[in-house]
Amino acid sequence: MSSPNFADRQKAFFRRLRGRFGKERQWQQFPGAASLTGKGDREPTAENFTMIQFFEWYVPDDHKHWQRLDRALPHLKATGIDNIWIPPACKASSPSGNGYDIYDLYDLGEFDTKGSLGTKWGTKKELLVACKKADSLGLGIYFDAVLNHKAAADHVETCRVVKVDPNDRNREISDVFEIEGWLGFDFAQRGDRYSKQKYHWYHFSGTDYDNKSKETGIYKILGENKQFAGDVDTEKGNYDYLMFADLDYAHPEVQEDVKNWGVWVSKELNLNGFRFDAVKHYSEAFLHDFINNLDANVGHDSFLVGEFWKTSTPSLQGYLSKMNHKFNLFDAPLVENFHRISTGERADLRQVFDNSLTQAEPYNSVTLVQNHDTQPSQALQLEVTGWFIPLAYAFILLRVDGYPCLFYGDVYGIKGGVENDWRGPAAGGKIPDMTLARKLYSYGELNDYWDQPNLIGWVRRGTWDRPDGCAVVLSNAEMGEIRMFVGEVHKGEVWTDVLGWQDREVQIGDDGFGVFSVGSCSVSIFVNSKALGRDQFGKFDDRIYR
Repeated sequence: MSSPNFADRQKAFFRRLRGRFGKERQWQQFPGAASLTGKGDREPTAENFTMIQFFEWYVPDDHKHWQRLDRALPHLKATGIDNIWIPPACKASSPSGNGYDIYDLYDLGEFDTKGSLGTKWGTKKELLVACKKADSLGLGIYFDAVLNHKAAADHVETCRVVKVDPNDRNREISDVFEIEGWLGFDFAQRGDRYSKQKYHWYHFSGTDYDNKSKETGIYKILGENKQFAGDVDTEKGNYDYLMFADLDYAHPEVQEDVKNWGVWVSKELNLNGFRFDAVKHYSEAFLHDFINNLDANVGHDSFLVGEFWKTSTPSLQGYLSKMNHKFNLFDAPLVENFHRISTGERADLRQVFDNSLTQAEPYNSVTLVQNHDTQPSQALQLEVTGWFIPLAYAFILLRVDGYPCLFYGDVYGIKGGVENDWRGPAAGGKIPDMTLARKLYSYGELNDYWDQPNLIGWVRRGTWDRPDGCAVVLSNAEMGEIRMFVGEVHKGEVWTDVLGWQDREVQIGDDGFGVFSVGSCSVSIFVNSKALGRDQFGKFDDRIYR
């Protein structure tokens, strides 16, 4: 199958962004925005979209997160958010599990099992209330799909295995023997509701614990047509096995059950798309089938983004090519660049997009600053120094390429976890204002002023129907200023910093130029002081833990 050309990728990207809202998803749904009507043969400018990851790893274990989401939705809408990535809403191995320790795909907090009715996040009833409210506001929901494995089996089953080297899963390090593996899933409380499928040892390709010997290891399960998938990442020889009981997507019953779940949960919650966990660990062919089945049966295009956490852009591009560019990936190399620049002394800001996925594949890249895996105290922790976080968000929110994803911890703070590791909202609570600036002003031609390594700027010139534009200045050293052209159409206007960090007013000259300033290690976003929506800044409510 040939890869779609760039123009086709661009069209598909925007089609999937609109998702279930289709062509009706237009600018006039955004509070305070001007109505868009075409003039003659001119089409309305494509709207900027932004998503948010609405959780961090240490969200309090109070089972009230869906209630928090319900309270937050109007504020997210008002600040320019379009889609919300929710955590894995399926029943986990315990009431405290974040959902990556998944027990049952079909239990969204509805059945009293594994210690509770609801999940860590709340009950299915509460989730449905939040999803219905999101839909009424024109907000999409992305579900975090954990499809690689299952945990907390209901009983042990005997099977034949061979132990493999954890660092080279292609190398067997034992003879064939029997184990008692936690591989039997009966879903007794749910019964046959939503799915009649039960899981047994032959539905899995590996596990990590032998109940007979009480030993851990990586046990490859043996049987007819049973082997680790060949179309997975080649790290550690073959990276099919990650954790718990590893699903075998060569088994037709597993394929059918999980594909059916994708359609069921999409319709049950009126989803706009999925975030797929750990895609480098399970069959690419199966994910192809899952996506095709989803597209054929839910009645709209779904936005799809996968966690393939590698900082090698060629590896990410290779995966996108295999997925025929129907898919998107998080830009892990860009996060690495943010880390490097933020922790380096006077690093060159102009190198921020070097070797990033956004630079190579702008219509298949989801940009971010951090997430639940890279946040402090997590296994993939990749520090982006606090002072640099607003600069990083300026890069992903106020330029052209990539689909930006805010992180819950940056917007609301990180509320728990490691002692003395609490942090409040990043950038002094200004990330929502930066998002609003994206929604209102970051349109049109981009002109860069990247002459200096530590003081850079750019201008978005606006469009016929979104004419305001914006001027952005960043410094990772001393304070400074840059003379930039915003257009003669703006002559005589007074531009000010929407963040309020610079109190200087900039008068736009008859030649369309202005001199825009920024503080030391900071960012400024200048817009006409009378531009549409200027009265909406500084109103975001981040007090959702009350």
